[in-house]
Amino acid sequence: MRTDALRVGRSRVGRLRAGWLAAGVAAVVIASLAGLAIGPVGLNPAGVALELIDLVPGVHLHSGLTGTEAAIVTQLRLPRVVLGLLVGATLALAGGTYQGVFRNPLADPYLLGAAAGAGLGATAAIVVSHAIDTGAAGGGGATPLTVPAAAFVGALVAVGLTYALGASGSGRGRYRGPAALILAGVAVASFLTAGQTFLMQRYAQTIRQVYSWLSGSLSTAGWHDVLLLLPYTVAMAVVVLAHRRQLDVMSVGDEEAASLGANPERTRIILIVAASLGTAAAVSVSGLIGFVGIIVPHTVRLLAGSSYRVILPLSLLFGAAFLTLADLAARTLLAPNEIPIGVVTAFFGAPFFVIVLRGSRRA
Repeated sequence: MRTDALRVGRSRVGRLRAGWLAAGVAAVVIASLAGLAIGPVGLNPAGVALELIDLVPGVHLHSGLTGTEAAIVTQLRLPRVVLGLLVGATLALAGGTYQGVFRNPLADPYLLGAAAGAGLGATAAIVVSHAIDTGAAGGGGATPLTVPAAAFVGALVAVGLTYALGASGSGRGRYRGPAALILAGVAVASFLTAGQTFLMQRYAQTIRQVYSWLSGSLSTAGWHDVLLLLPYTVAMAVVVLAHRRQLDVMSVGDEEAASLGANPERTRIILIVAASLGTAAAVSVSGLIGFVGIIVPHTVRLLAGSSYRVILPLSLLFGAAFLTLADLAARTLLAPNEIPIGVVTAFFGAPFFVIVLRGSRRA
């Protein structure tokens, strides 16, 4: 069995080809330039690129953009594009991580109740802010700092409850396997969603603001949001990418992985914590944006290979590009109105989910 497991583990370990890595970097660059150049005020992509290079200390180039156009690039669009890159990379990498941990191609970053916890936290913050507001009849609304913080805490509490429930009855704090953890996530998510629904019905005057957050948006993005998310994205990427080989070994099963010298339980806990922290941070600044963690890793798996040495780095790059282009579509398709970015990703994600599900059933 040891020889068979070793053969299977090695067969799944592939190298990240330079061509695919270059394609991922090119996708990020193209998506970023498109997000910066396209909008109500169309800009020359070459000029936009020169303007970005001019931001490098010690470099002085003439981009050809007017002062107003340069301000649009650096002060309005650039923070939003950078935030879209970070959120997309985080959600896609978290999705690939969960799929490896649970050995399920349909796993997504919200599997353990992070979305429900974040939604309840954000809703509670909006309701409390409205309750203490003594101003206009339209309702106050939480400050930009309150909602992200409440959503972040809510997501972490939800994941903690899920793990505690999945570990109950197993002794020494160990959960009883991936299936128990997934079922615990479903139970916790249902409970927290019920609490959120109660608050929305109890305080109907806040429904519009809550719905706006739940639909996902980068419209209020600023450098504060970027700085808030950046350390979590970097920390998550470092931890997850450092364990990508262990995920390949774990794909043959916990017993076989243990026979090869791996520690599946410890690796699983580390990766779940890292992916959950990244997901909570991303949700706190962007709202709920679904399907990114399913579409991107699974597409990479189909095109580039099944090894997590390939899936995880490419998911990070293509996830960043995908969400940036989705945000571009959200703000331009019905301009001057803006479509919630969660609607755009669901438009592509729902059919993709059906295709993946049908393929899994045939397999």
